[in-house]
Amino acid sequence: MPPMPVTYEPRATPRLERDAEIPVVPVDLESRIRVHAVAERLTGAAGGVIDDPRWAAAARDAWSDLPAGVRRELLRFRRDSGPTGTLLVRGLPVDQETLPGTPTVPGSVQRRATVPAGTLMMIAAGLGDPAAFRPEKSGALVQDVVPVPGQEDFQGNAGSVRLGFHNENAFHPHRPDFVMLLCLRSDHEGVAGLRTSCVRQVIPLLTPEAREALSAPEFVTAPPPSFGAGSGGTEPHAVLHGAPDDPDLRVDLEATRPLTPRAADALLELQRLFDLTASTVLLVPGDLAIVDNRVTVHGRTAFRPRYDGRDRWLQRSFVLADLRRSRQHRAGDGLVLD
Repeated sequence: MPPMPVTYEPRATPRLERDAEIPVVPVDLESRIRVHAVAERLTGAAGGVIDDPRWAAAARDAWSDLPAGVRRELLRFRRDSGPTGTLLVRGLPVDQETLPGTPTVPGSVQRRATVPAGTLMMIAAGLGDPAAFRPEKSGALVQDVVPVPGQEDFQGNAGSVRLGFHNENAFHPHRPDFVMLLCLRSDHEGVAGLRTSCVRQVIPLLTPEAREALSAPEFVTAPPPSFGAGSGGTEPHAVLHGAPDDPDLRVDLEATRPLTPRAADALLELQRLFDLTASTVLLVPGDLAIVDNRVTVHGRTAFRPRYDGRDRWLQRSFVLADLRRSRQHRAGDGLVLD
């Protein structure tokens, strides 16, 4: 059966409340100095090549050298991501004084170890294992999220228009458990907000009819544009699955399509509730947003890039909490899924 056509209603302008409802872990000066020292030491491991398995192993070992208070809060979040499914770690080192210009090329990634990359990888090791997908950003473990000239309307990390709510790589059987976004540089006007909405806040508001439809395999999801044309979509799947009292979520409002009229109605209701319950965080340099991709969708408000080397720059990494489950998709037991 072909997907049902669906038209989404215009979305209201989101709140721009700094850190709205999102738990914050502040990193004090002493802890920031400690994180910087550990990350800087890591830049010399394995020749400083991020995607070298030996470097990833060094980052995993270095996790235990991070400040105990930071590790404690991250482990708590890994066990229970709470009602928002999002955590903001504020005050991490990003070496702004030596930061180069914001990249502007398509597919920009980080291959050489830096303090921000080291910080990302150490925290990824605490949440599970870092992972990447070979068709996306050439399988790099640390990826740049930057606006690219000519891709302003792109529904993905290279665009600057409003980015719709989605679970990261919702089409993939081994989509990330956590998505990490570390801010190196804010946009010029300070209006680019990370938007999140958690199924735990949406579930009590859903009508019984919508919840029943969302729990049925009446949806298909295509890969995001960043995967290119070679990746296939899903078999029919449910948007809500798992424990009825705390379900997981699998949806991309730009790529998930309903197969039945009731599924189309339910998807519209879900979108309205995402907007109703959304929190928006204006990330500043040193902010690390961690999104529990199993229960939380994320998106972004629009902003206007200038392409002057000072545009918004985030670095992104994915985490799998149970790496073993994806073993057949990872050659040589590496960290990149084919």
